[in-house]
Amino acid sequence: ADMNGTAIENFVCVIYNVSFMNCTWLAGRTAPGDTQYFLYWKNSKKEDFIECQNYIKDNYGRHTGCRFQNVTIENKTAFFLVNGSRSGQNIQPYTEKIKLYKIEKLTSPLNVTVNCTEVSHSCEIQWQSPHTSHVTRDDCFKYEIAIEKK
Repeated sequence: ADMNGTAIENFVCVIYNVSFMNCTWLAGRTAPGDTQYFLYWKNSKKEDFIECQNYIKDNYGRHTGCRFQNVTIENKTAFFLVNGSRSGQNIQPYTEKIKLYKIEKLTSPLNVTVNCTEVSHSCEIQWQSPHTSHVTRDDCFKYEIAIEKK
């Protein structure tokens, strides 16, 4: 049987709130409607693949993503494998490796304060670095301040 186009597409993972990760995908274009997908991942080459524990499902009960908790980023590369099955037909597996720090969506900077003084016509803005599990040096962050005149 021709398996072309049965593998998942648009595989995207994002890490947010320090240690949560969501991965999502779209069903393969030529994959039959009753295809079910399964995601396996590991946090280093040496480990064994483990299956997703918390799938995101569409209205038909098909797995279209996975939610993870307690993900540690450090400078690890994660390996992902999504395979599929349906009665009597193989689905092309999909594999990807991702450097986890590259997909982290940082939290907002903390404790932002603004003090403006009429006399000097100036404002002082202060903040603390965003929460993150793996960046220990504050000078790794770059900030951008947008000031709107109201």
